[in-house]
Amino acid sequence: MTKARIDARFAALKAEGRAGFVSYVMAGDPDAETALAILKGLPAAGADLIEVGFPFSDPMAEGPPIQRAAQRALRKGMTLKGTLAAIAAFRQDDQDTPIILMGYTNPLVTWGYEAFARDAAAAGVDGVIVVDCPPEEADSLADALDAHDVSLIRLATPTSDDKRLPVVVSRTSGFVYYVSVAGVTGVKEADAAAVAPHVERVRKASGLPVAVGFGIKTPERAAAVARVADAVVVGSALVDEVAAGVDAGEDVTPNEDVTRRVLTKAESLAKAVRAARRIPA
Repeated sequence: MTKARIDARFAALKAEGRAGFVSYVMAGDPDAETALAILKGLPAAGADLIEVGFPFSDPMAEGPPIQRAAQRALRKGMTLKGTLAAIAAFRQDDQDTPIILMGYTNPLVTWGYEAFARDAAAAGVDGVIVVDCPPEEADSLADALDAHDVSLIRLATPTSDDKRLPVVVSRTSGFVYYVSVAGVTGVKEADAAAVAPHVERVRKASGLPVAVGFGIKTPERAAAVARVADAVVVGSALVDEVAAGVDAGEDVTPNEDVTRRVLTKAESLAKAVRAARRIPA
């Protein structure tokens, strides 16, 4: 299904009159079994779409929480191949929830774009965000993904002006990810009032739904952004729950306490996003 799953989910969200909740988790964090249990539990906790990060040694767009998540996953042996295997395992039980793979260029170059696109589609990946691949360098990757009906999802930022936006959104499908703050993940807080006009600009330039991420950690912040965006992305707040469980001495495999922590947090965020447009700001 690939791209069709993303389009169908955003069409359903529009029909319901609400924003979507997009949860981000790191593959293999804190270990492969626990991470898979979290992944499988996210749809029931309210995730409308799921971003799955594959660990990389130099995650330049990430703040400390996701950097540490990548390091935990790498120490436990998680790879891009293992990430695709986890997604394939998720797809055995869930054929509806869109999965977006998020990471960096080097592992894809090593895999080979065509082989990666083929294997990602076979595993059940619907879209890919490659943080450090600029539009000017993305044609080969976009060609490979297009051949397997996998969306290339681009990042627009507060510095993407009207001249730059058409370049950013070219060959983008599924949705556009708007980075709400300048800087890395999990450090600054998103301001819904400041984000709103940028969401409109990106929508107009792309003709696609706009998901807003970076700087959204609390249900209150998620609800505020849900009133102006098509979807709200939360990552660091969920990754923080993994870290809290590990720091509390819950470092066992599989880790039911960590799984419960993450899914409970996801549920609180999902409820806030779902209710946001029914409650006056």
